[in-house]
Amino acid sequence: MIALIQRVLSARVEVDDETIGAIGPGLLALVAVQPDDGEVQTRRMLERLLGYRVFADDAGRMNRSLSDTGGGLLLVSQFTLAADTRSGMRPGFTNAAPPEHGRRWFERLLELARSAHPGVETGRFGAHMKVHLVNDGPVTFWLDAR
Repeated sequence: MIALIQRVLSARVEVDDETIGAIGPGLLALVAVQPDDGEVQTRRMLERLLGYRVFADDAGRMNRSLSDTGGGLLLVSQFTLAADTRSGMRPGFTNAAPPEHGRRWFERLLELARSAHPGVETGRFGAHMKVHLVNDGPVTFWLDAR
């Protein structure tokens, strides 16, 4: 499981011109499930999402996590993050999980996140989504649960 996280002042997801998930300050996480992912990778990703220190402490250093700040977490499924872009001019998606496997483990991540942290929102798995964000920094990191 991989995630591209962005520290945001706000973020929201729209499907069919309706906002279905929105947060204030916190993290937007674009998440891709890979074919071999399961419970271990899902729990590790949650640990990283909640514990990765990307928020400023009193000295201005990135030393506080989402758990420390209590900020929002917007989880958005995005299988294209797992694309193989090493050759050619068109991405390959063999590194992304098949849709049902992806849905199962993305929904498990969402379930675990909601039980561990307040203010967790999401997009809609498999939908065409419009993601709006106000990046804070910008601060962007690539997380891998392997």
